[in-house]
Amino acid sequence: MKTVIAHRCSTLSLAVLFAGGCAAMPAMAPVRPTPTVVPGTITETTWEQTVNALHSFHFSIEKENRLAGTIQTEYLPGAGLLEPWHFDSVTLGDRIESSLQPIRRRALVTLTQLDTGIQVDVEVTKERENPRGPTRHSPGVANYPGGQPVQRDLNVVIGGSTPPGWIALGRDAALERVLLTAIVAHIGR
Repeated sequence: MKTVIAHRCSTLSLAVLFAGGCAAMPAMAPVRPTPTVVPGTITETTWEQTVNALHSFHFSIEKENRLAGTIQTEYLPGAGLLEPWHFDSVTLGDRIESSLQPIRRRALVTLTQLDTGIQVDVEVTKERENPRGPTRHSPGVANYPGGQPVQRDLNVVIGGSTPPGWIALGRDAALERVLLTAIVAHIGR
């Protein structure tokens, strides 16, 4: 009996501490990585190693501008809990968030030639889907009445023809740090 009461009291005290601790915690701004300087010059090999580093995170390249030294990726859907082979959701919180709602990220890498080497800067923007109205989901099999045949009209288009909107969530500092480390490691090979 004493162990049951002690267990309930400890569970209650942990819940109170957790709730009070979360409410008292100040909002911390994420630490953004500073651009890193790698010894060397921008060559074809350096450029390709940077692209390879982005490909290792499953980012597809949207456009490259070698004169400006920028590589921009296409949007990548956020990896959820059941996608451990994708590395764009760096923290457990990011994976849970991507599992519960559509998230996407886009990376912009800037390579600048300096006297001391190559300055590598990474900026990752993160967005959440903002549907313009109620979303329609496919009804389950249990929703069909048993006495009526299923009507199959494959020419019906449900929803609008324009893609849904997205809400900008700012920069993803955790993914920026990991991408910057990977790019520097690839260039240093």
